[in-house]
Amino acid sequence: MIEATIFDRLWRIPGAKNGIRCLFQLVSRRLGKWRTGQLTEADWRLFPTLVRFDVAYFSLFKCNKQRIADYPSLSNYMRELYRIPGVAATVKPRYYVINYYSIAKLNPTGIIPKGTPVDFGQPHDRAGLAA
Repeated sequence: MIEATIFDRLWRIPGAKNGIRCLFQLVSRRLGKWRTGQLTEADWRLFPTLVRFDVAYFSLFKCNKQRIADYPSLSNYMRELYRIPGVAATVKPRYYVINYYSIAKLNPTGIIPKGTPVDFGQPHDRAGLAA
């Protein structure tokens, strides 16, 4: 599964941070060309990783070459899912920052950033993609 591969690369495989960028590029290219009419489990399994990436994984896991925001197709896809009724209420960027930065092994200084530099509510441009 796509999400499991991303999760494995972030958490478990030392030095695999470059691979995550390649994987995001591949997924982004595919998402930029098509749009499914039916969401699947894979969409919802990938979504938590996408919404957490820019606020926590990007700097904390040293995956800081590109943010999700730097992949237009991927960020539009994420925002499309976010705008589905009921989803936005489940996304808590500030909680992700506090919880991930509270892991002493990952953040030995204990310094927790104040900001959450994301705006999931921006419009997406996926309406014109082919199904």
